[in-house]
Amino acid sequence: MKLSIVNGRLVDPASGLDLAAGAGSAVHVADGRILAFGEAPAGFSPDRRIDATGCVVAPGLLDLAARLREPGFEYKATLESEMQAAVAGGITGLACPPDTDPTLDEPGLVEMLKHRARGIEGTRLFPVGSLTLGLKGEVITEMAELAEAGCVGFSQALAPIMDTQVLMRAMQYARTYGFTVWLHPQDPHLARNGVAHAGPYASRLGLPGVPVIAETVALNTIFDLVRVTGCRVHLCRLSSAAGLELVRRARAEGLSVSCDVAAHHLHMIDLDIGFFDANCRVDPPFRSQRDRDAIRAALADGTVDAICSDHTPVDDDAKQLPFGEAEPGVTGLELLLPLTLKWAQEAGVPLATALAKISSGPAAVLGVPEATGRLETGGPADLCVFDPREAWVVSRATLLSQGAHTPYVGRELEGRVRLTLVGGRIAWDRMAGARSA
Repeated sequence: MKLSIVNGRLVDPASGLDLAAGAGSAVHVADGRILAFGEAPAGFSPDRRIDATGCVVAPGLLDLAARLREPGFEYKATLESEMQAAVAGGITGLACPPDTDPTLDEPGLVEMLKHRARGIEGTRLFPVGSLTLGLKGEVITEMAELAEAGCVGFSQALAPIMDTQVLMRAMQYARTYGFTVWLHPQDPHLARNGVAHAGPYASRLGLPGVPVIAETVALNTIFDLVRVTGCRVHLCRLSSAAGLELVRRARAEGLSVSCDVAAHHLHMIDLDIGFFDANCRVDPPFRSQRDRDAIRAALADGTVDAICSDHTPVDDDAKQLPFGEAEPGVTGLELLLPLTLKWAQEAGVPLATALAKISSGPAAVLGVPEATGRLETGGPADLCVFDPREAWVVSRATLLSQGAHTPYVGRELEGRVRLTLVGGRIAWDRMAGARSA
């Protein structure tokens, strides 16, 4: 299909491009790639001309953490429902953690998942393989074989490795082949049984807390192991001011470390739990206002590489339990863009800087050619067209994800995707009112 997208503001954080709507901001697509910007090549006749007046044309978004619940948890969500939600949120590529059932610890399982995803023709899928068999933290997986099957990195998801020697051996293995290890920095003993941020509010509610030291102890251990092994590590979902300061020091030292934060941690704090709102049950928990402000500052100064949705669909039964028993997780695919825009507006951050955290930043972490996170002539036509000023109310009716649990239900947000292209194919089209098959 040949397309021309005209009259939109063209923003590409990777190149620093930011063109106001006009003839020079047009994008022409053919054969799944970006053919040209500005004037159309001689003889080019588009099958469809898309008027993006009032919209931003940007690279397709990339999400570093989205649980699609397949295989094994189809009663919570399916590939079809969540990949549709992804493209509706402008996401053209996402990484999925290995905590499926069975876990992604064998090449055949990874290949099956990628095959299923290709059959749906939604967003691009980048599986993160299991670091240990069954995520049990005991036996290291065959990472080289998993990488050949399509894994972009290796993780324990939220499962701990109790034996530090196993973690060190896994990092040595990864370093040998140039793989990235994705780690959730949380000491399992210090965080044991915790369901909320360890602070005055949790104490008043009678909720067991997860102290900040659970994050900092884990980070110090990881950094020591990075010094010994030389392994490249991506830190997932940092949540505290103290943790972010340790990352700054590690980077100043020259350690090969990247990190991300969850979009909901940009705005929510422990007080938002209110009277035991299970929609606020997340892992890591919402922390203090000081921690939230530190996360915002770390994004602005470049300490944090990416914002992710931490999308974790949960069924109704699991959320209708008392707060301490409710399953952690929120839906986030369709909220990634508006929550990022909300942070940018409140923090006074330029649009291009904000979009970098959900496009070129995650692309650098993924490190695979298919996840470009940029707009360039001859590159894949993965594009997101959104209206930054369109207001909408988050509800079950407006969310496509099978899991509709989020603290933002009933709230109004600004920023909505109008069109998503994946490899030059229209994957989502609100201008026409439906997803294109």
